[in-house]
Amino acid sequence: MAVFTSVTLDDLSQWITQFPLGKALDLRGIASGIENTNFFLTTERGEFVLTIFENLGFEQLPFYVQLMRHLAERGVPVPAPVPTVHGELVVGLHGKPAIIVSKLEGASQMDPQPVHCAEVGAMLARMHLAGRDFDLHQPNLRGLDWWTETVPSILPQLDAPTAELLRAELAFQQDFARSETYRALQRGPVHADLFRNNVMFVGDKLSGCFDFYFAGWDTWLFDIAVTVNDWCIDLDTGVLDEARAVALTRAYHAARPFTQAEQDAWQPMLRAAALRFWVSRLYDLYKPRAAEMLTPHDPTHFERVLRQRIDTPAPRLTA
Repeated sequence: MAVFTSVTLDDLSQWITQFPLGKALDLRGIASGIENTNFFLTTERGEFVLTIFENLGFEQLPFYVQLMRHLAERGVPVPAPVPTVHGELVVGLHGKPAIIVSKLEGASQMDPQPVHCAEVGAMLARMHLAGRDFDLHQPNLRGLDWWTETVPSILPQLDAPTAELLRAELAFQQDFARSETYRALQRGPVHADLFRNNVMFVGDKLSGCFDFYFAGWDTWLFDIAVTVNDWCIDLDTGVLDEARAVALTRAYHAARPFTQAEQDAWQPMLRAAALRFWVSRLYDLYKPRAAEMLTPHDPTHFERVLRQRIDTPAPRLTA
C-alpha cells in the first residue's frame, strides 16, 4: 500500500466542513495503488473515498474529475465526485489537490471467468460511447511520447538482451503509430488502466469501475488491449485465455462493433498495451519515489506478456 501523504481525522475536522457531508467519523488507508494516496472516508452522510494526488497538479485534474462526472451522469457506474458547498470538485489538503467521490459497492474479482470478462467488455463499450460528447481533451500522458522519453533512462539498468527487446519494441510501436491503420482507429477518452483491482462486482454483476487518473484521449482499441492483457491472461505466464478474451471482446463488439482498422491493429495494440506497463513498472523500480508504504510491481510480468504478444497470434476480435 502506498501512503505518500499522512492524514488524520483531526486534519479533516475543519477541512471536511466545506463539503455537505457532515463530520468525518473514520479514515482508513486503501491497500492498493502507487500513484495517489487513497482513503476510505466515513462521514455522517455515508461512505466515500478521499484521494490526494501526488503527481497531478490542480491544472491537470479537471480532465479526470469532469470525465468521471460526465460518465456518472450518463449512467456509467463510476465514482461520482462530491462538490463542495461552493461547487468545487478539487480542493487543497496539506498543500496537494484532493477530491471526495462516492464509494462503489462490491469487491474486486481477482479470479475472473468469462462471465466477468463479458461484463467488463460491455461496460467498457458503454464508457467509450458515453465519452463521445465529452468536451475536455488531454492526451494519454503514459502513451507513446512518454515511452519514447522514458525508455532511454531505463536501458542502462537492463542486461543486453532485455534492453534490445525494449529498444526494438519501442521502435516497432513508433513505426506503427505512423501507419494508416493506426491513424484510422477510433479515438476518445479512455480509462487506460482498467485492471482487475479497478473494477467492482456484486456476485457476477459489475457494479462499478474506478481509478481514472491515467485516463486521457487515445484509441479505444488501446483501452481494450490494456484490459484484455490483465483480465484475460494467465498471470504466471502471460498467456492469453481465449475463452475470456473472446467473451470480453464479443460483449464489447455487441455494443460498439469493431472497425476493420481495429481488426487489423489488434495484435500491435496488444503489444503496445504490454509495453506501456512494462515501461512504467521498470520506471517505478529504477526511479522510485518516497512513500510510507510502497512496493513496486514486478516489471518482468509485463515483459512476459509482451513476449507472448509478439510470439503468439491473438484470437480475432469477433471470433
